[in-house]
Order: sequence, then structure tokens, then C-alpha cells
Amino acid sequence: MVAMLALNPGQVVSFDELIDEMWGEAPLKNARNALQANVKRMRKSLGELGLDDSDQGLVRTVDNGYVLNETEDALDAYRFLRTAERGAGLVNDRPQEAIGLLREALGMWRGPALLDASDGPRCRAVALRLDEQRKTAREDLISAQLQGGEAAVVIPELKQLLAQYPERERFSEQLMLALYRCGRQSEAIDIFHRTRKQLDRDLGLKPSRRLAHLYQAILTQDPSLQ
Repeated sequence: MVAMLALNPGQVVSFDELIDEMWGEAPLKNARNALQANVKRMRKSLGELGLDDSDQGLVRTVDNGYVLNETEDALDAYRFLRTAERGAGLVNDRPQEAIGLLREALGMWRGPALLDASDGPRCRAVALRLDEQRKTAREDLISAQLQGGEAAVVIPELKQLLAQYPERERFSEQLMLALYRCGRQSEAIDIFHRTRKQLDRDLGLKPSRRLAHLYQAILTQDPSLQ
């Protein structure tokens, strides 16, 4: 319930939306009463933390639901998204600033998204999107590091990331480029072939044009790769 309210700060989340998220297609017979009991326990916890636990406090009661009286700036998820977006926009032109912002954004994470939230459909969908944005931010950070001349630095991390997420071609692309820039052309070529086989075996796909183009550029030692 806390997650549902936090994902919609300053907006009314209706009783029906909360009941659907918490109990799905098998709602309790007295779901509204159970919902009110949950709110009561939540407000008690807020009071123990020294926060306003009244019905017009941090969690405000309205005619058809509840509102979290906070702005997006107070919530880690929104601050992460905004900071990561700012960093991504600076990767090519100001890589050092991008590195700082993206590290700041990634430093906000403490485990998987919405780990202690309900298993309802809305929370699951948001958690998946946030986890995807986290991976994208890591890709953007590595791109900024490559742009800033840190090819040797990112190779160990990229090897770990590619082992963890073998389907993400961008990690393959970044590792190939980093290896090539460190004079390890044969290893870069090997990464391409391993990725190609993995994509074919697991997903029935061929490498993207972007990855194939990078492979050809590495084979011909294209000067633009430096």
C-alpha cells in the first residue's frame, strides 16, 4: 500500500485501486475495512517515526481514497530517474559530469526495486521498469567512462555484467570496444562470436546491425574506434 501511494505522490489513489492491487481477483469479504486497518497501522508507524499520523497528515484521507502528501523530489525513484536522465544527456559532450550524475543516481539503489512492496500488477510493472532503467543507467555510465578514456577500468565490470545479462547487446558492444581500445582485438572479436551464439541459442535472434557494424569496424581496425 505504501508503494502504491509513493508511486503517485500528491495524487488520489482510490480505494478500489488499492484493493485491486493488494488482493487482486480474490478481494477479502470486508476489503474496505481491511484497507482501513492497513492505513491505521501505517499511520501508527509514521507516528513512531515522528511524522504526522493524522488523517490529514502525510497520508491524507479523501472522499474516495488516500493521498500521499509528498512531492516527487522526496522519493528516491523519481530522483533516480531525473538524475539518470540528466547524466545520460551529458555522456557525449561532458562525460566527467555524466559520470558524476550517473554514479549519484545508481548510488540511490538499495537492492531490487520495490522489494518489500505488494506483488500486485501495478507494483510489479513499475518494479520491472525501474530495474530496466537501472541497467540503462549502468550502460550510460560505462559509455561515459569510455568517452572519458577509461577503457581499461570498465573491462572487469563489463565482463561481470555480460555474464549476468548475456542478452543485453549494449554490454557486449561496450566490452568489445573497451577491449579493442586496450589493444586486445582478438578478445573483442571473441566477445562478438560468443554473443552471436548466445542470442541464437537463447532467443533465436541475430546480432543487431549496430553490433555487427562494430564487429566489422574492429576487424578492419577502423580509426574511428579510438
